[in-house]
Amino acid sequence: MSRIHPTAVVESGAQIDESVEIGPFAVIGANVTIGARTTVGSHSVLEGHTTIGEDNTIGHYASIGGRPQDMKYKGEPTKLVIGNRNTIREFTTLHTGTVQDTGVTIIGDDCWIMAYVHVGHDCRLGNNIIMSSNAQLAGHVIVDDHAIVGGMTGVHQFVRIGAHSMVGGASALVQDVPPFVIAAGNKAVPHGINVEGLRRRGFSADAISALRSAYRTLYKNGLSLEEAKVQLADLAQAGGDGDVHVKALLDFVEQSQRGIIR
Repeated sequence: MSRIHPTAVVESGAQIDESVEIGPFAVIGANVTIGARTTVGSHSVLEGHTTIGEDNTIGHYASIGGRPQDMKYKGEPTKLVIGNRNTIREFTTLHTGTVQDTGVTIIGDDCWIMAYVHVGHDCRLGNNIIMSSNAQLAGHVIVDDHAIVGGMTGVHQFVRIGAHSMVGGASALVQDVPPFVIAAGNKAVPHGINVEGLRRRGFSADAISALRSAYRTLYKNGLSLEEAKVQLADLAQAGGDGDVHVKALLDFVEQSQRGIIR
């Protein structure tokens, strides 16, 4: 028995695994590829040069692979690539990239993307990310593994959100959030280390203690950013479980293009 509802529209050229389920009135474009055991909810539109991996769940009325909301876009065949085991809820919008960047918007694996979320062109989302309802990412945003973005949060273009960080609901984010840090507010400011999230993911007590020391160095000791980076480099060589994580924090700060939240 067909797993594609008879009212769905699947254009010629679409590559759909035989195990994919497509609901009523969904539309699948000619340049879409959908991997095994993925389900597509009713009235959803999957278009553009979009590749979707295996075991994804796409809710009703989702808009996947639409043209980027960038006035420079002239119809180039840019892409959206979605990994495996993602949940993408109803009314989500995920757009393709632009030639002004890499030309690809990327969603990793095992992400939980709730209702009404927008992921703009050229964004790159890692793995195990949670995007709460109505969170909105402008173009070129990077979200690293295990980050959480709260509901109704707006993220400025080119911002990077570090791994294991958490951005509180209804925040406005215009600068980078370092890994492991909690941020919230309009404009978002730091509120400590994401201790509970790190414990849930198996971080040791020593590693969390080292990150707390790093946070104090960066935000609480009255140091300039350059002074803080020198001390963070020392902390990253303390010889404990936290060294690799403090080094990741330092590397993020040094690589930040928009500057970190302060």
